[in-house]
Amino acid sequence: MTDEQHVVAPPPWVDRGQERSQPPTLLALRDLVAAGSRVNHVVSRRAGLSETELVTLEHLSREQIGPAEVARRLEVSTAAATGIVDRLVSRGHVERRPHEVDRRRTELHITDSGRGEIIGHLMPMFAALDRHDATFTEEEKAVVRRYLRGATEAFERVLDD
Repeated sequence: MTDEQHVVAPPPWVDRGQERSQPPTLLALRDLVAAGSRVNHVVSRRAGLSETELVTLEHLSREQIGPAEVARRLEVSTAAATGIVDRLVSRGHVERRPHEVDRRRTELHITDSGRGEIIGHLMPMFAALDRHDATFTEEEKAVVRRYLRGATEAFERVLDD
């Protein structure tokens, strides 16, 4: 534990039996996090993937990274990451390509099959989120964005310790 963790007084709802006295925003955030966790579990099962394979595809849908970066992001050994990548390559969801600048390195690229696997299962959620987002004014979106960015920073504090 850091010194800061010893100094900060816990909110009253941390006490046993007080969990439901959290502010409504925190209850809603907890519900969102729990639903997100269930989504990964259900989608990976439906797709016939492990949750780590699904998370790897999600990372690769945003950017090309190498196997060592997969290991770092998933917090697994490089050998485990290689196994994950091998399985995704064998299913046709990922391709290994030489790095454009450093030919000794390998980049991983999601294929149309891999992207389709993610989007096919998540499209109903994406469409519902898009419709929901459209119901907010720009001012409301700014507040939501600020809240969610702050919540993300709070989550990351646990990761940094």
